[in-house]
Amino acid sequence: MFNQKTPQELARDSKGRYFLDRDGFLFRYILDYLRDLNLVLPDYFPEKSRLQREAEFFQLHDLSKRLCPKVSKEDSICEDISQSDPEEAAILSGRGGSSSETSHLVPSVSSTNTRSPSLESRKAGYITIGYRGSYTIGRDIQTDAKFRRVARITVCGKTSLAKEVFGDTLNESRDPDRPPERYTSRYYLKYNFLEQAFDKLTEVGFHMVACSSTGTCAYASNDPNEDKIWTSYTEYVFCRE
Repeated sequence: MFNQKTPQELARDSKGRYFLDRDGFLFRYILDYLRDLNLVLPDYFPEKSRLQREAEFFQLHDLSKRLCPKVSKEDSICEDISQSDPEEAAILSGRGGSSSETSHLVPSVSSTNTRSPSLESRKAGYITIGYRGSYTIGRDIQTDAKFRRVARITVCGKTSLAKEVFGDTLNESRDPDRPPERYTSRYYLKYNFLEQAFDKLTEVGFHMVACSSTGTCAYASNDPNEDKIWTSYTEYVFCRE
């Protein structure tokens, strides 16, 4: 990287150090590989495709090959179906051709009445949405008081369920290696619109079953002409049966 470009073409910070605008979390795996050329990843690591992109950027071709999935097209289709609903798998197995042509792609739905834990967790569960915000209560003559300012929307619940609902809008930086069947309270959303989170939950069949809120006065001046600033913490509990 440094041999192919002149130093003037590489970005530097205010102290003259080279600056690479890449994923800081994934860079630790790049460093581990450079130490002894061994790749050791957690048991549950959903960022392999992104890590492969980082390896290509740093021109680590051997590491990129190790991260490249070695599956056929049929295996890839089967893996995607196994993560979807059984009804979708049944529909796909009946598209075009005989059942013998698609039986190796789709797991049988009618052969057993029990569901795997992963599929069951996708079907039902609870997600708690919480946010800390601030607001002011305007005076009678003031019509433009700032009612709500949301700092961050947190997501609590089972990891697999949270990722299913919010996808790429879920920030996992504070709890990146959490297995899918474990619970977490450290995820948060990449946007600050509560209604956007509610719409997403509604689209996948969730409905709100409980909520609670508390507020405290964070700033109060003796000047009667100044507004009081309040802080609040609110939680909304959503359920999908």
